[in-house]
Amino acid sequence: MVEKVYVTYNEVHKLCQASADRILNDFRPNLMIAIGGGGYVPARILRSFLKRPSAPNIPIQAIGLSLYEQLPSTNPSNPVETPGTKVTRTQWLDLSSLEMANLVGKNILIVDEVDDTRTTLEYAVKELQKDVQTAAEKLGSDEKTQFSIFVLHNKDKTKKGQLPPEMMDEGRYLAAKTVLDVWICYPWEATDIDEHDKLAASQAKY
Repeated sequence: MVEKVYVTYNEVHKLCQASADRILNDFRPNLMIAIGGGGYVPARILRSFLKRPSAPNIPIQAIGLSLYEQLPSTNPSNPVETPGTKVTRTQWLDLSSLEMANLVGKNILIVDEVDDTRTTLEYAVKELQKDVQTAAEKLGSDEKTQFSIFVLHNKDKTKKGQLPPEMMDEGRYLAAKTVLDVWICYPWEATDIDEHDKLAASQAKY
């Protein structure tokens, strides 16, 4: 049976808060791209901690990627999901608008909730780099666009996907917490938040 770990909104808030200083000082993002659906809430919470006095809020763009598949379960009320093998785009940036041009020359922070197999993150970085390069060529710009990654949890396991070596070497990857290879249940996935918080309070520290 897959071990489940329940994470509360308070925990997510505190993980974002604990990571904010390093993100501000090392990554210096002026734009965030949240991978949906798990990256939306962390990106919004993080933005509050990245706000500098007299500076505007960091804009958040959104992309949607799907990798997980639901497995058959003997208990319909307790479904189990597993990473799939193919990334599917459910939402992407509008390549025909100023949206892409606005990414050129920026420090972009990609936000997701969990680094599991790393397949989704690999796909996001490769495709965004490709699209930004196309936009830069159209603009005739040689400005450098730099990507960084923030996730709430990194699962300590062998990864199927790979991130650019220079990103890892330069420390442009940050996981707020590294955990064992468990199934993480986030609060925004819950249909009964009181029951979710009750399960979180009763579990051993992960």
